[in-house]
Order: sequence, then C-alpha cells, then structure tokens
Amino acid sequence: MIIAKACPVVLRTRQTLEILAFEHPLAGFQLVKGSVEPGETTEAAAIRELREESGINGSVIRGLGTWHSEITGHTWAFHQCRASVELADTWTHFAEDDGGHEFRFFWHPLSSELTHEWHPIFKGALTTLIERLGDNQS
Repeated sequence: MIIAKACPVVLRTRQTLEILAFEHPLAGFQLVKGSVEPGETTEAAAIRELREESGINGSVIRGLGTWHSEITGHTWAFHQCRASVELADTWTHFAEDDGGHEFRFFWHPLSSELTHEWHPIFKGALTTLIERLGDNQS
C-alpha cells in the first residue's frame, strides 16, 4: 500500500480530549496533513508537516494506523505527536502552502459535533480518529 499523506495528531486533555485543528481561509476546518516526499518516512513527513503548517516542533509518540480517503483516493498515515512546548488555546501561523495562507489554530473537543465548517475530507479522517482514540485512550 502506498501511503501518500501523513497526518500529525496532537492531542490534549482539558475537560475532554481535544485535537489540534485549524481553519483554512478558503477550505474550512482541517487537520494538519501533507504529502509524503520520495524517500521520506511517514513519521518524518508528519513532523515536517506539523512544523510547516503550524510552526510547531514535535516528535512522534506512536502510530495510529492508516485511513483511505474515498474522496481523494489517498491513503493517510496518522501519527500521534507531542509538541516540544506548551501550546496556546489558539494562534495563527502563516504557511507557505499553495501560495501562502494564514491558518487559525484551535482545539476541537473530540466529543463535539463535526459541523458544516469541517472540510468533507477531514470529517472522514476525524471520524476515523475519534473511533480509534475512543478505543485506545492514553
């Protein structure tokens, strides 16, 4: 199986388990993810994408399996990551992707509804993650 995308999953617990997400100015709520480059491991791609899209330096804690997007035909690798510093409740980061965009980062409670603001691809990915993390909280 060719894994085309890597998705770093950053979690925190406040009143409930939350996942790091962002608002793309043109494409709604999303998770950090990006292409795995030739010769790159999915773990390395997850760390690189986390840094490029959010400004966060981190490390991989564990793999969370793969998911196949029916919408794009891509297979994603999920990796739970730990940030090297304590993260704020919200911030913006300018990412160079697609000509450059400012992303607004926030924490999405995993128990919250996935509203229409979520991009359809990421609704599918997040639904899968919620199921996996519900079975294996740590």
